[in-house]
Amino acid sequence: MMTLKTFKKFGITKDPFSGDVVKPEDVYLTEDTRFVAEYFLQAAKVGGMVALVGESGSGKTTIRRYAIDRMTAEGEKVRIIAPRCVDKTRLTTGTICDAIIADCSTETPKRTLEAKARQVERILTNSSRSGYSHVLMIEEAHDLGIQTLKYLKRFWEMEDGFKKLLSIVLIGQVELKSKLDEGKNWEAREVIRRIEILELEPLGSGAEIAAYLDIKFKRLGKDRKKIIDDSGCNALAEKLRRQTRNGVVYSVAWPLLVNNWCRRAMNEAAELGADLVDAEVANAL
Repeated sequence: MMTLKTFKKFGITKDPFSGDVVKPEDVYLTEDTRFVAEYFLQAAKVGGMVALVGESGSGKTTIRRYAIDRMTAEGEKVRIIAPRCVDKTRLTTGTICDAIIADCSTETPKRTLEAKARQVERILTNSSRSGYSHVLMIEEAHDLGIQTLKYLKRFWEMEDGFKKLLSIVLIGQVELKSKLDEGKNWEAREVIRRIEILELEPLGSGAEIAAYLDIKFKRLGKDRKKIIDDSGCNALAEKLRRQTRNGVVYSVAWPLLVNNWCRRAMNEAAELGADLVDAEVANAL
């Protein structure tokens, strides 16, 4: 966290990385993440099946919120169905049915799974004919059991004529990609072969980190270059690079890590009495 000395040093009274996304303009999108966000949005609109995969702190929740906000702003009549089961390992077809019934109607779920399935299809059909589309959005989907994953196709297959009644969006950490590997989970191949996997990439360069931080500090009415200059951003990009045993260099500059390192760098600048975070300050970390 940022120290009181740091807040005083840079003339800010709020952490630029806390509660930092409250409107679309607060979302930083690279060319890659803009494509991911748009694909995610379109899949949700038209009855697609997509998995958004990324490391912890990579911005998955931000993309989800951005897509929902876009649909609302564009006047889409969409109902987001989000199972509230905290432990996704315990999410079953029955609890998914319960979530659809709760989020799309005022009805009480039937007792048997067969009755619930019929109830769900009737509710979604009536809602669709009233002009609504429906998105089943499951977060922490890397915890889903293989049987639940397998039966998602049954939900996705529900149709009214040529119109899909339900889009399916899975959001999870990188383990989800492994779970969607047909070679490892052959029994779930029906869903695996139909689901599109979107991966979030890190902020790989100093220029991307600078553009990302521009938005964070602009929200506070501050010029990023007076707090962390371009050389400091380049140094942070270097700090957030790793190398495999085979010599392959890769970035781990996920937004959450950039936030944490930037806080540390600002604290360091305040302690050293430096005017701003430059390469020298960043390299001192």
